[in-house]
Amino acid sequence: MKYHQAYMKIALAEAEKAFQKREIPIGAVIINDAGRILSKAHNESITRKDPTAHAEILALRQAAETVKNYRLSNTKLYVTIEPCLMCAGALIQARVEEVIFGACDPKGGALKSLYKVAEDDRLNHQIKVTSGILESDCAEIIHRFFKERRGDKKDNYLSGGEVPKWS
Repeated sequence: MKYHQAYMKIALAEAEKAFQKREIPIGAVIINDAGRILSKAHNESITRKDPTAHAEILALRQAAETVKNYRLSNTKLYVTIEPCLMCAGALIQARVEEVIFGACDPKGGALKSLYKVAEDDRLNHQIKVTSGILESDCAEIIHRFFKERRGDKKDNYLSGGEVPKWS
């Protein structure tokens, strides 16, 4: 469990980078079975003007480049917030062995909250899921982000100037 916390702290540092860029603060880290970090990433959808530039997707791309293979068997993904449906699908396609996340996403989570995609035996790969690692820290940064954004009336970084609510 302690090693889970160590990697989640790295993911939280990535989330903080996203926060500083005014991106939704989610961070991700992928390790191999020896515990070596293959990639680290944070959300960059706004910066890149790319709806797929979630932390998990960027980490998957970087890890695949690192190992020179689109299959990431025997890897684990640490992510601060429960992955969405898009990211869960990509994790299945990449054959990630386990996903460890901090806080649930009650409005978009695809591994525990809204869906349990990783456990669906109709798919060609299932992923072990562990949740609740540094949960309060992971939830706090995203709550703080949205609270600050809702308070900043001049901030129109999203289409229409709307800031989604979290929780």
